[in-house]
Amino acid sequence: MGDVFKKTFEAGWRHVDPNGHVANMVYLEYAVDTRVSFFATQGFHPDDFNRYGFGPVIKSDFVEYFSEVKMLDKLKVTMENGGHSEDGSRFRVINNIYKEDDTHAVRITSIGGWLHLEERKLIEPPEQMKNAWLALERSSNFEELPSSIKK
Repeated sequence: MGDVFKKTFEAGWRHVDPNGHVANMVYLEYAVDTRVSFFATQGFHPDDFNRYGFGPVIKSDFVEYFSEVKMLDKLKVTMENGGHSEDGSRFRVINNIYKEDDTHAVRITSIGGWLHLEERKLIEPPEQMKNAWLALERSSNFEELPSSIKK
């Protein structure tokens, strides 16, 4: 078990919708950017996905909204290990988004796996990726997941 990873953002002009608040797809972009940054801090650079020939594939995203976020709001996005399979082929990641005053604005729960880019099938990731994943703090609702690998 490790630390809750955090990345900061500022909601910009291109992030807001006609209602004047951050558009729903932007929250997913913040979550993905946070995930990429986390893996980079663990020594797994985005170029490593190409080198190893695999990448993340998301089966589902569940977004819960708690507080409105507007342009120029400063945000903190956290990342936690919500679950994984024993072989590491499947994961559940929890991203929480907080405003500068620590108001909980959004929670994103994503379930995914690791896709071999040539074979187009789900795989067990390399040890370096498994170790990076295990460095994340487990969420309070962590659960063991079944493997994504068909045998």
